[in-house]
Amino acid sequence: MTIETSLALGRSATIPASPEEAKLDVVPNPQGGTLYLTRFTCPEFTSLCPVTGQPDFGHLVIDYAPDKLLVESKSLKLFLHSFRNHGAFHEHCTVYVAKRFCEAARPIWLRIGGYWYPRGGIPIDVFWQTAEPPKGLWIPDQGVPGYRGRG
Repeated sequence: MTIETSLALGRSATIPASPEEAKLDVVPNPQGGTLYLTRFTCPEFTSLCPVTGQPDFGHLVIDYAPDKLLVESKSLKLFLHSFRNHGAFHEHCTVYVAKRFCEAARPIWLRIGGYWYPRGGIPIDVFWQTAEPPKGLWIPDQGVPGYRGRG
């Protein structure tokens, strides 16, 4: 397997100024042709409320069945971190992450769960997937309990 030399992996990298500027690096999938699931979990995702500028905190879970390409995890971390100073609603952030991921890696299937902590007393959870999951793909529960407050 050959790794492209322009990857962020193994190099000093700065956080992109915005999600639009961030690059998601991909590498060849050494298990191409095998149906399996990969999960990325970001329990400390942050962005800004586009109205108040206050920080929003979420827990993102990305499940995908790779095809020919894998998303390189360091570039994904930098991409997700680029939202830290980005103002957008929860729904936009969650779906934008998924669509950029799909654009870069062209997976067989992807789903994302965005579990956001309360804003104005209301937790917001956002879910999106590309299609029905492929037959035979084992998909575990995302493991994030619904928000219960102090309960």
